Amino acid sequence: MKKADLLFVLALLLSSHSFGQDQKAMLYSKEPQLAKNKKLVYDFWREVLEGGHLDLAPKYLLPTYIQHNPNVPTGRQGFINFFSKFAKPIAIQATVKAPLISIVAEGNFVVLSFKDERPDPKAKGKKYTTTWFDMLRIENGKIAEHWDSALKE
Repeated sequence: MKKADLLFVLALLLSSHSFGQDQKAMLYSKEPQLAKNKKLVYDFWREVLEGGHLDLAPKYLLPTYIQHNPNVPTGRQGFINFFSKFAKPIAIQATVKAPLISIVAEGNFVVLSFKDERPDPKAKGKKYTTTWFDMLRIENGKIAEHWDSALKE
């Protein structure tokens, strides 16, 4: 392998290890509608989920919002009722606080992937790194549906 090729591979590995620090770049798409869908989901995540501003849910969610997480009721009002039990409004941040790895959009779907550090059940006091994903479907400029890998509590 040539020295230049080796340096390129090393740079690629180091940049992919950053776990997507440049969130603004993640919002880019050559297709304007895909960029718009990414931004909608990104802003919903920052303002409603992380910021706790449930009053903004109607700006982002259809009334008929479908929730596939078995722990959260379906419907926009079901979403609001569920999260109002523990969400308290805080200052909205300019970026997503959770360790966001990527935002991928295709058609009417947007997928967010995150890095997650968890306690290792096989090694007390140690942690391991994994990922989780949320997929949202956009309809008429609002979030219509949500999927994640949550198990019933």
